[in-house]
Amino acid sequence: MKTHCNQKTFEFQTENPRKIVAHFNGGNISSDSGGLLLKQTEQAAGIIAQFADCFDDHRDPDLIEHSVEELIAQRIYALALGYEDLNDHDELRNDPLLAVLVGKKDPTGKDRIRKRDKGKALAGKSTLNRLELTPVRANK
Repeated sequence: MKTHCNQKTFEFQTENPRKIVAHFNGGNISSDSGGLLLKQTEQAAGIIAQFADCFDDHRDPDLIEHSVEELIAQRIYALALGYEDLNDHDELRNDPLLAVLVGKKDPTGKDRIRKRDKGKALAGKSTLNRLELTPVRANK
């Protein structure tokens, strides 16, 4: 017996103008849609923003494409979705759903500055590694 899906789409609530709709047509696929519930919970609690405020960002502002809050959000959402290894982010940086969770205005990465980063909305493993492991006195 063939399974039939009665509902063609589901629309999710967001606080920004971006519309998030789940389709079942086999287009861009993500198995991590549960992250949308995490995002709504995070928006109510504001834990990631509070955590980001604990960091001193010593980077050159002219070279920054990912805020500390976005980097922390990327890492936390990935961990919550079961991606504990930084190596996972080489593939995850292409994931438009994770980019939406992180709050990227361009979840497809088409507007990235560097040519090599086009199509990758999120940070790679090296950037996240520097966030986690750079010593406090590195710039002194």
